[in-house]
Amino acid sequence: MDAALIALIVVAVLVIIVIAKSVTIVPQAQAKVVERLGRYSRTLSPGLSVLVPFVDRVRATIDLREQVVSFPPQPVITADNLQVGIDTVVYFQVTDPRLAVYGIANYITGMEQLTTTTLRNVVGGLNLEGALTGRDGINSQLRSVLDGTTGPWGLRVARVEIKAIDPPPSIQDSMEKQMRADRDKRAIILQAEGARQSAITTAEGEKAAAILSAEGKKQSAILEAEAERQSRILRAEGERAALYLQAQGQAKSIETVFQAIHDGKPDQGLLAYQYLQTLPQIAQGDANKMWIVPSEFSKALEGLANLGGAQEGTSWMDVEPSGDGGGGAKEGGLDTSSWFESQLPRAADQPEAKIELSSISDTAPAVPTPPPLAQVTQDVQDSGPAADPRNRVGSDDPDAPDGPPQLPPRS
Repeated sequence: MDAALIALIVVAVLVIIVIAKSVTIVPQAQAKVVERLGRYSRTLSPGLSVLVPFVDRVRATIDLREQVVSFPPQPVITADNLQVGIDTVVYFQVTDPRLAVYGIANYITGMEQLTTTTLRNVVGGLNLEGALTGRDGINSQLRSVLDGTTGPWGLRVARVEIKAIDPPPSIQDSMEKQMRADRDKRAIILQAEGARQSAITTAEGEKAAAILSAEGKKQSAILEAEAERQSRILRAEGERAALYLQAQGQAKSIETVFQAIHDGKPDQGLLAYQYLQTLPQIAQGDANKMWIVPSEFSKALEGLANLGGAQEGTSWMDVEPSGDGGGGAKEGGLDTSSWFESQLPRAADQPEAKIELSSISDTAPAVPTPPPLAQVTQDVQDSGPAADPRNRVGSDDPDAPDGPPQLPPRS
């Protein structure tokens, strides 16, 4: 009983081993190369596959995905005899598992050595500066050579990239100095260009400012000259009007005094009295050191004494006023309504008072034309005392005196 159980267990184990050997599972993106009795039989695709136990065996399992391999820095000598270390990265994919297994013993090692030799050939024809600046060209040449060489191995090289190029420390120091000098040169050039542009802009601004300042000074000088001209014209017009009014006032004053004298009928006594009142005014003044009494002074005193009643006992103050002149001023009073009437236009209406600027008005307003000087002079003469017919010598007016008032003769 025990022997039969043991035999059954052995048979079960053998069946399990046979089943395990005959059934295999291939994962996705992988492939298995199967050999039968030492020779290539077939390539298993992803999924469940059945093998002949003890006859078929899986030689290798190949990953069909794109793979990335980074190789360590390789010493490469450039055309200018400088040794640099270059790191490369290769992107490839297995396209034929059978060739990858039977075409080369180790395609990773073979690809590494091929990359190193191809890189030395490509970089050896370039100088250091060309190698540093021509990475795209180096990558293209490496990919072209590797893809053409690894085709029989069942590989496809997607791209090759240079990860780093490490020149010697002395060369790095020299390159840094060169780059620093180049950058300093560019900075100096940019600073000089900026200073030049700044100077040009400043000069243009100063030029524009000078032009505007000169234009402003010109306009200011023109306006000041025009204002001074208008001011002088207005002052002259004001002085002219003032002189005209003063002349009119003096004419009216002379006319009134002259009329009052004629109305009062003055005699010799009044003239003598006025003469005595004038003598103290003649003696006034700091420059008068000596006063000479005129010869007619005694006669004036004698006449004044006689008028006061020294001889006849009657004074001139007691005499009745004369019938033809004692009435004083004319009836109705003195007419002063036209004393301050001016024939000149207002100062604001003078044409010189209008500042005619093209920016304000294109046409100047019409202003009244002032009368000519001859007409103004004639108006003054007509309105003065000479216009009174009674004041003219030889007038036909019966009330007019025969001539100007007679002053006492001087001895």
